[in-house]
Amino acid sequence: MPSLHRVARWLQPDFIVAGPITAVDPRMLWSRGIRGLVLDVDRTLTPRHQLILPETVRHWIEQVRPRFKLHLLSNNPSRRRILWVARQLDLPYCLAARKPSRRSLRQALKTINLPPAQVAMAGDRLFTDVLAGNRMGMMSLLVQPIAPDGRPSRQDRLYRVELSLLRALGYPTTPGSAPAPPDS
Repeated sequence: MPSLHRVARWLQPDFIVAGPITAVDPRMLWSRGIRGLVLDVDRTLTPRHQLILPETVRHWIEQVRPRFKLHLLSNNPSRRRILWVARQLDLPYCLAARKPSRRSLRQALKTINLPPAQVAMAGDRLFTDVLAGNRMGMMSLLVQPIAPDGRPSRQDRLYRVELSLLRALGYPTTPGSAPAPPDS
């Protein structure tokens, strides 16, 4: 059984991004040896309850596609929804992933044929996306949930609660590199 301190460390993202997925700088990832991206879908690529991707997301995907291997990974069990997004982007996907379980992440890594150290897991949730990526030894990116216009959603209370939890655990929550926690 992992200690509370270890679980708390698994919740710390490697990077807290100042904005939605489209604010992630591909050059920064490439310079750190990242060659693949596993992307959450709901509230990371698509706004809540919407099937149409913001144009900013489409543009960002086209920008990163030439350099990175991409895979969609969603806890959403709706085959219709995830397949619709995957087809819009022409990307492999896994639905009903049960993050933070590592099983689906292993499948995604096998599909893109890269080791965990060369892959970043990007999503908007600590207890699913960040925890799953950290448990697999991947770089973890916490992005702000996306609104229909492609900007950060201002109405996501769960995201704000999760940032408050990080602060309560003694971790910084400002955008950028996430340094080690203060000594306990």
